[in-house]
Amino acid sequence: MDDDGARQASEPGQAPGLALPWADDTFPPVHAAQRAQVYDALMGMALHEATHALASDDVPVGALVVSPRGTLLGVGRNRREEAQDPTAHAEVLAVRQAAATLGGWRLEGCTLVVTLEPCVMCAGAIALARVARVVLGAWDPKAGATGSVWDVVRDRRSTHRPEVVGGVREAECGALLREFFETQR
Repeated sequence: MDDDGARQASEPGQAPGLALPWADDTFPPVHAAQRAQVYDALMGMALHEATHALASDDVPVGALVVSPRGTLLGVGRNRREEAQDPTAHAEVLAVRQAAATLGGWRLEGCTLVVTLEPCVMCAGAIALARVARVVLGAWDPKAGATGSVWDVVRDRRSTHRPEVVGGVREAECGALLREFFETQR
């Protein structure tokens, strides 16, 4: 435990100095107010990761995957430009790392936290990995696939439909994206 009583994240690939914001094994918390606090803190971790994407001129999106017990399993940020890989989106990288950490592709019960609503590719990966919950910051009215433009993860024909919690630190996530795109013009 650190000075704030938060458990230090210890999984490979975590952003340095980040601590998980709860002290017990109840994740997500039962009470809505506690859930909001946890989601807010996790989104702060994803925002921290998103800022690192700026160094390689990648769109600043950060993501992380947390286990059903609240353990940080995977962290990702957009690396499309850096890796010259069209699939190197934050969500896909976080899901890959979480699967590697667990030693299996099923992320049942896990929560994915991401600063921008996932695109169709990422939403498909999330559904295929059987992630239980997606917590997102800014909605994407141009390419969002968890409710804005499409709803890949909650399509009634799908056998796995994760819960979607949107708008967590939305203003902050949106501002980071707007600032990035303003500098690109």
